[in-house]
Amino acid sequence: MTGPLSPEQAIRVDGPWSHSNVSANGARFHAVSAGKGPLVLLLHGFPTYWWTWRHLIPALADNGYTALAIDLRGFGDSDHPPRGYDIPNLCDDIAGVIGSLGAQDATIIGHGLGGLLGWSTAALRPSVVNRLIALSAPHPTRMREALRNDRAQRHASSYLFGFQRPWIPERQLCANNAESIADMLTKWSADPQWPTDEESAMFRAAFQQGNTAHCALEYHRWAVRSIPRPDGRRFAQAVETQPIKVPVLQLHGAVDRTILPRSALGSRTYVDAPYAWRRLPNLGHFIYEENPSVVNDIIVDWLNTTPAWNDPER
Repeated sequence: MTGPLSPEQAIRVDGPWSHSNVSANGARFHAVSAGKGPLVLLLHGFPTYWWTWRHLIPALADNGYTALAIDLRGFGDSDHPPRGYDIPNLCDDIAGVIGSLGAQDATIIGHGLGGLLGWSTAALRPSVVNRLIALSAPHPTRMREALRNDRAQRHASSYLFGFQRPWIPERQLCANNAESIADMLTKWSADPQWPTDEESAMFRAAFQQGNTAHCALEYHRWAVRSIPRPDGRRFAQAVETQPIKVPVLQLHGAVDRTILPRSALGSRTYVDAPYAWRRLPNLGHFIYEENPSVVNDIIVDWLNTTPAWNDPER
């Protein structure tokens, strides 16, 4: 590598997929797709973007699925509007993307923040979700309980509280060619070989697209600042009282340092449907990056053996 990548080089990278734009919920979303068959929507977490699914996209396509990875609102090459980062609106983004593709519903696979949105969409917009795979992502109610009651989880999530400051975190995240993004990826991984310098360069470049730093932080700011507000209380009550009525697969790294495995335990309480849990040894927060072959096999096997269904009467 002769120098830092540009955001465009990192985001519009070629591969066994095609790039497109999808309009939904008043915004434009950059989408990357491959394959033909039932729709599987991939939602990245923080601080990544669609390219984090580069191993899973072809695996899904090869097994008879349409894999569609999007850049979430405010990330990558999707629109970066100044507002709209509350979870109910983000769920409308996801439902809108599915509808814009002409699909009635989809299987959602989400990691971290994307997993939180997957859980939330299955609760708030259940008609558009037929199965859910949550990677390194507890149910929102379980995560709130862990932050409230578990000192170790609060310590692991201390970055979340630091993000509440205005403007300073944005500058810190983008300083020195987004060096802190590389530090975060390395710290949260349990694999000393991941990310490589080349992979780190991709994530650092994409994070410097437009005002991604500010938009990414708005997700975290709403999550914390809304807790005492009416909108936050309505969201918390809705996801706690509306059980997930589609099959769920939950995967978690045994040595995840940012979302502790014990914080994910108990998510089963909020699922009124077939549920499977796997804690994967020697893996950290980015399980699908640290060992893609194992995680991809688990995901594909589960999809191939677990019927997709979405019956509101179940």
